[in-house]
Amino acid sequence: MSRIAVIITDYFEDSEYTEPARAFAAAGHEIVHVGTEAGKTVNGKKENTPVVIDVAVSDASGDDYDALLIPGGFSPDILRGDEAPVKFARHFMEAGKPVFAICHGPQLLISADALRGRKATGYKSITVDMKNAGADFSDEEVVTDGNLVTSRHPGDLPAFIRSAMQLIQ
Repeated sequence: MSRIAVIITDYFEDSEYTEPARAFAAAGHEIVHVGTEAGKTVNGKKENTPVVIDVAVSDASGDDYDALLIPGGFSPDILRGDEAPVKFARHFMEAGKPVFAICHGPQLLISADALRGRKATGYKSITVDMKNAGADFSDEEVVTDGNLVTSRHPGDLPAFIRSAMQLIQ
């Protein structure tokens, strides 16, 4: 089974973390929480879902994981202010490993300059940012382009999870 890194910090969109993580774990995949500080508890923005960071991103190697999940909310915007999470996300894209980004998740990929020429979707407020980063933006519930799976918002979670699972089966 796959080892999936979840890059996450405070103010993530709760369901965009909990639902995919639950589905991946139920299918036998290992979930590892990667953030700015190992042992720190981060919390979701609406339901205050607590997540304990397993590995500091500065100590993490993308080579140790099979896939990357980037939940939305404010978390990706906070993370992209630090080069370590940006570099971590860029590694997965350059290595061709599965990357699952929902809602505002693509913001981390924008900062990693990893969307140029890629078909993708995201939350409506980052549409212009994605296009300016070179993405071929498509307003669909899920867009899969090679190793990249993107969705717009929590309402797209069933399609997002199905498409992500197809890449890691």
